[in-house]
Amino acid sequence: MLPEVEAWLRGHTSSSDDWSMPWLLEAKGDTTVSVVLPARDEAETVGEIVTAIRRDLMESVPLVDELVVIDSRSVDDTAVRAARAGARVIAQDDILPDLKPMDGKGEALWKSLAATSGDLLVFIDADLREFRTSFVTGLLGPLFAGPGVAYVKGCYDRPLQNVQSGGGRVTELVARPLLNLHWPLLAGFVQPLAGEYAGRRSALERVPFVTGYGVELGLLIDLLDLAGLDALAQVDLGRRVHSHQSTEALGGMASQILQTSWSRLERQNMMVSLHTPSLRLAQFRRGATGHHATVRDVAVAERPPMITIPGYSAAPGR
Repeated sequence: MLPEVEAWLRGHTSSSDDWSMPWLLEAKGDTTVSVVLPARDEAETVGEIVTAIRRDLMESVPLVDELVVIDSRSVDDTAVRAARAGARVIAQDDILPDLKPMDGKGEALWKSLAATSGDLLVFIDADLREFRTSFVTGLLGPLFAGPGVAYVKGCYDRPLQNVQSGGGRVTELVARPLLNLHWPLLAGFVQPLAGEYAGRRSALERVPFVTGYGVELGLLIDLLDLAGLDALAQVDLGRRVHSHQSTEALGGMASQILQTSWSRLERQNMMVSLHTPSLRLAQFRRGATGHHATVRDVAVAERPPMITIPGYSAAPGR
């Protein structure tokens, strides 16, 4: 690990317990905070998360100013349960409707910039179980503490089948090796693909968003390029419990993360591409007559920096 990364780890890593509520409320001042949950078919968990945030961080204390669920074409009761719990629910395709719709979590995150008004945005995945509002307060702490901090990632243990650190398979097998190979300044991030993170609008609106599963990796690389390592921080949030994907689904996620890294290597003049990578992924399932191939499109689209979109400053949330 690079010496500057070791120094960064000591100075830019904290715990959610380090940030007390009285301190947060005093440090908040006039800063406005929006919490965003991108959600697709998360009716089982979204209501509990929304309820906790509204109760603990909006009604008990005035820390969060805006709580928004971006409904990403759910076919279950996600929108109903989120609204009933007290969130403002917005359909993903109703935001910037003049643009051609795209698919993926990153699309919902990108569009949330146009649908919210906070100076700081906190993103929380909607599939969390055993959710604690310290996820939100922990991510806000470094942003309140240092005006030079633009982006904060959560880190945690991710238990899988009772193995405390068994989760994060794509992180360990794909994302971490990629970062150590090509962006070693980011090697200190414990969970580079974490779905819980927060940032200043002034930074987030100036970077592109991958619309698929490469969004977290892309943001980390692009914000390093935009603001430098000292503008990034991470917070230990303890333990994260959520539903896990199948190995087949993880293969698709890994493919999109590889494509995201490929595009950034090209963009940052770190490689010369001599071919166009395939956007198809072949996987195999065993059937009664042997192994059968399934082939699917894993292409990754990308949205440009939100600040370049005409009408962004006049969007309803702004």
